[in-house]
Amino acid sequence: MTTTAPTIPGAVAAAIDATPAPARLLQIRELIHETAIATDTAPLEETLKWGQPAYLPAKRAGTTIRLGATPGHCALYVHCQTTLVNDYRERFPTEFAYEGNRAVLIPHDKPLNSDALSQVIAAALTYHRNKKVRA
Repeated sequence: MTTTAPTIPGAVAAAIDATPAPARLLQIRELIHETAIATDTAPLEETLKWGQPAYLPAKRAGTTIRLGATPGHCALYVHCQTTLVNDYRERFPTEFAYEGNRAVLIPHDKPLNSDALSQVIAAALTYHRNKKVRA
């Protein structure tokens, strides 16, 4: 796999390796970085927030994305005070499961829906920029 993602910071790599689904989280990480380039929100600041990998877009264009995993699924978390998860539910009612107004749940045992997930990621990375356009 050719990667567009920068070298993973050591603490982030350790957090990903400690999850039940490190390979899937690395796939999602790659998609986050690819989408940041495509949406002109790169470079991302890649760090840990609450012990989870977090991706902060440049230029205050969007909201932070965090990644987590349980034995059954990976979670892509966004700020709970955004409208993002509700928007995702409307746009992708069957592609993903959701957790409240915070997370998109991605099963480990199914192929990654990269097209839909990249749209989810793009909406988060450009949330503030797009909110200004809608206002």
